[in-house]
Amino acid sequence: MAAQKLRHDVFHKARGHRPETSETGYDRDRFDDHCNHLIVLDEARREGAGLPPVIATYRLLDGRQAVAAGGFYSASEFAVEPLLARHRPLRFLEFGRSCVHPDYRDKRTVELLWHGSWAHVCREGHDVMFGCASFEGTDPTVHAAALSLLAHEAAAQADWQVEARGERVKLPLLAPESYDPRAARRALPPVVRGYLRLGAMFAGEAVIDRDFDTIDVLVLLPVARLNPRYVRYYGADAGRHAAAE
Repeated sequence: MAAQKLRHDVFHKARGHRPETSETGYDRDRFDDHCNHLIVLDEARREGAGLPPVIATYRLLDGRQAVAAGGFYSASEFAVEPLLARHRPLRFLEFGRSCVHPDYRDKRTVELLWHGSWAHVCREGHDVMFGCASFEGTDPTVHAAALSLLAHEAAAQADWQVEARGERVKLPLLAPESYDPRAARRALPPVVRGYLRLGAMFAGEAVIDRDFDTIDVLVLLPVARLNPRYVRYYGADAGRHAAAE
């Protein structure tokens, strides 16, 4: 519940979106009851009932849980079914609803989220991580260079490509010689920039999500593609508590 409250405050209350959620004060959907919810706590603080506040959260949904939930969340925006069929022997883990309290948006908090996610992947034996990541706003031209950078430098290979559903945006929007790649990289949302560093690929289309007022891209990260630097940093079995150092 605390994670859903944080999601509501960050996704909706602060931005003034999704007024239907304001009645409950929680961001929730049909997937929540089937997911694992990774949370980061600030143990140095205490709130109501003397509990530490949730300062960040991540939602994880594997294939077995997705069957019970009626599918993956990403399938509402991207046609992931052919992708899953092409790679049927592999075990997929969907990540989503990444959320960090504004006062804690620093490297340490993000590392704790990724460390926890990697520990879950190692423990459960997942082969592929995937999910939606967002750019703020619904005007693709505002993010034209950053979105084009993903298509030019980290486009998914043919057997990993996924078509978007709904209000689609074909990538890239710009020719590679028409923008500064360093500036485009800096303009990426921090979580997307982090996925890029980890070795992620991105589908060739984005989706405009009017409910959340975002442009969503599909992140694809097979464990075999993980940047070895980060595997060493967190430990091949996630046993190295890098974020606490």
